[in-house]
Amino acid sequence: MKARVLNGAEEGLWLRAEKQSGGIGRLGRKWESPEGNLYCSTIVTCRREDPAPSTLSFVAAVAVHKAISAHLSLEDIWLKWPNDILVSGLKICGILLERSGDAVVVGIGVNVAIAPEVDGRIVTSLHQAGSKADLTAAEFLESLAQCFADTLNDWRQMGLVAILSEWQKRAHPLGTRLSTSDANGERLEGEYAGLSDGGALRLRKPDGTLIEIHAGDIDVG
Repeated sequence: MKARVLNGAEEGLWLRAEKQSGGIGRLGRKWESPEGNLYCSTIVTCRREDPAPSTLSFVAAVAVHKAISAHLSLEDIWLKWPNDILVSGLKICGILLERSGDAVVVGIGVNVAIAPEVDGRIVTSLHQAGSKADLTAAEFLESLAQCFADTLNDWRQMGLVAILSEWQKRAHPLGTRLSTSDANGERLEGEYAGLSDGGALRLRKPDGTLIEIHAGDIDVG
């Protein structure tokens, strides 16, 4: 997709792979890619008046949440900062942004049919969580593409604050216990206190201090 961007591909194009031989996630982690799940990318062209390109991660997360919610009757579908989607507490999706010239390639992986084994993490799939047993990755992408287009339009027309509000409606409740590590590897624990206007995670430490987290892995509980 990055090569297509450099060759003039326009916003709105989606590419889907049946499977991947070298899928990657955040921080270069391996992304297991068995046939039956969704592996797709789309292009967003950066415009001068757009919010910060990095905040497209919130656009993607809200869009995936909407699409998943359309195929599952569960209420236990929520977002974990910055762009994880959890179903009954289990990871079901991965999102990765990569800049390419004047565009951002948004990569999205969703476990549709298979929940692959992942070291140190328990995951689930749409089929396991109760979607139609014959739901395919291609069919799910149809839902996702529309949800993404609608959310991207809101991001542009209504601004980042509106998207962050939509994200927070779908996130774990205020006061949820969270933990992470700072740049020095020191463990930080506290309660989820919402998001800043720029999308940073607000963490209230046990002593009442409110800090902002701009990057890192978050654990719930």
